[in-house]
Amino acid sequence: MCANLHDICKEILEIDNAIRFAGIANDMGTVVASAYRKGLNPLLTPEESQQFAMESVLRMTTRIDLSSKLGKSIYSFTLYEKVKRATIFLGNKQCYIAMVSFDISTENDYIILNKVLTLITNYPSSINESKSVS
Repeated sequence: MCANLHDICKEILEIDNAIRFAGIANDMGTVVASAYRKGLNPLLTPEESQQFAMESVLRMTTRIDLSSKLGKSIYSFTLYEKVKRATIFLGNKQCYIAMVSFDISTENDYIILNKVLTLITNYPSSINESKSVS
């Protein structure tokens, strides 16, 4: 069974009202699926989101070099002045990453560890990129 990436993004948004954005990028840094919370005015343009995805993939792949000593990277987190953002390695053969942003006042650790990671680990390692860009 293949999981549709756009469906995964929509499901991530439904996890908690504090989630602003969910996106998935492939190993080349191309955003292949994304969704924003309904009624939200995005902070980044589509072009800026694409650039951010490329940078996120680059940072996440550099962590692989130390995984033999530290273990597999699960997620990274960045606190900005206007938003909180997590990058989550999806760990399948295609090397996708999920990008999730949160309202600044959110207690995001609980949401990431107990909701988002639980959802993502329930998906099979085979995912379907077709018809997934929103």
